[in-house]
Amino acid sequence: MDAAGQPAESDGDLIRRAQAGDSEAFGQLVMRHMRPAYFAALGLVGSREDALDLSQEAFARAFRARRSLDPERSFYPWVYTTLRRLCFNFLRDRQRRSRWVTESADWLELAAVSPGEDPEQSAARAEERRRLAAAIGDLPDHEREALVLKEFEGLTYREIAELVDVPVGTVMSRLYAARQRLAAVLEGDR
Repeated sequence: MDAAGQPAESDGDLIRRAQAGDSEAFGQLVMRHMRPAYFAALGLVGSREDALDLSQEAFARAFRARRSLDPERSFYPWVYTTLRRLCFNFLRDRQRRSRWVTESADWLELAAVSPGEDPEQSAARAEERRRLAAAIGDLPDHEREALVLKEFEGLTYREIAELVDVPVGTVMSRLYAARQRLAAVLEGDR
């Protein structure tokens, strides 16, 4: 339902309107899908600013390609495919990998510091966040992507498989490998 209590238009209807020149319809598509796109990018690249830029670029590309979009197919998988390509290219081209570790602390807030929390506990939490961010940053791109989509976006195995165009078994093996690598790194640091 929309704000007026009317049934919300489908993505297909909005795509058709956008293809006919209705920029407001495309704006509705963006509003509908910007949040999951932003958080997917954030999970992949680790920086708020870069995630915003990359997700906006994915929607800009969708707008430029709106005439070729298929109204019978879901819009978000198209945007996500573009977004993941942009994110992986960004990561590949980034000069220093260590920048990801510093920026990722923004999205990997595992727990806020409680008022009155012991400074030693606070420092230990900060160190744990840093180690986790570094471990996630060191995962191969396809494993990090599966982990982010499952653990941070809450998608099912099937949804991930459809988004990244791989079999469900491949998603499961990527997640297993990512979790094993994280466990090995984090247990090895103790």
